[in-house]
Amino acid sequence: MTLQEFTEKVRTIASNASNLKGSVKFSMNEGVVFIDNTQQPYTVSNENKDASCTISISLDDAVKLMNGELNPAAAFMFGKLKVSGDVGVAMQIAQIIGK
Repeated sequence: MTLQEFTEKVRTIASNASNLKGSVKFSMNEGVVFIDNTQQPYTVSNENKDASCTISISLDDAVKLMNGELNPAAAFMFGKLKVSGDVGVAMQIAQIIGK
């Protein structure tokens, strides 16, 4: 999956994420995916903006996380996923993305 395909999937998922309160940036070697649910309409882009929470992960692992093939807690414990900023927002996005 390419960064653009991942971004489109996140855009679809984020459209149903009304309980997300904040902004999240997935930081990957291929680029970033920025989700801002603090404004309406929400935005999903590949802009490298400041976010409430930054999740550093490989694109392959992000896809596995989205497909339910990778447990967020296990990914965090094994260093496949790093979180900086608001951990509460990271927990919210993990519940939304993993559905």
